[in-house]
Amino acid sequence: MVAAGAALADEVGLAQLTMGSLAERLGVRTPSLYKHVAGQEDLNRRIASLALSQAADAVGVAIQGYAGRDALSAAARAYRAFVLDHPGRYAATIGVEPTTPDDPMATAGERLLAAFMAVLRGYEIKPPDVDHALRMLRSFFHGFATLQSANGFQWSADIDESFDWLITFTDRGLRTI
Repeated sequence: MVAAGAALADEVGLAQLTMGSLAERLGVRTPSLYKHVAGQEDLNRRIASLALSQAADAVGVAIQGYAGRDALSAAARAYRAFVLDHPGRYAATIGVEPTTPDDPMATAGERLLAAFMAVLRGYEIKPPDVDHALRMLRSFFHGFATLQSANGFQWSADIDESFDWLITFTDRGLRTI
């Protein structure tokens, strides 16, 4: 049911996902869903957990065998592809925090963070600067992908070239810290 909710969120947008629309998609009555989730908030949290896990898998697989700029590029492209392919489920991850240390969102989020930490190991980042570097990576790649997903780049420059430029810019910046 969560996978169906995530797929529907990708199609219609997270804001348009309702228990009623999911029930209709599944061919059941809305009250039947409450046997599986506590309500809309619980459904959205489960979608967020699924999305974080899937993003962690995508980035983790993409960086295998790479280091430095190659790992950065692989991670950035995998992250961007995930956001573009799954805009609704990705939107569920924004601003939602784990409720307990064993919350599936915490585990999935830690896996995604670990993949980006692996990318940073290819650079000489001082330990006190790692959190800043992680925030920078997320800001750059989240920002680019969500703007692209929302059709926010409407001028003539090629979007893929702009993304390559962003990767090069990020790599250069990480090398100078």
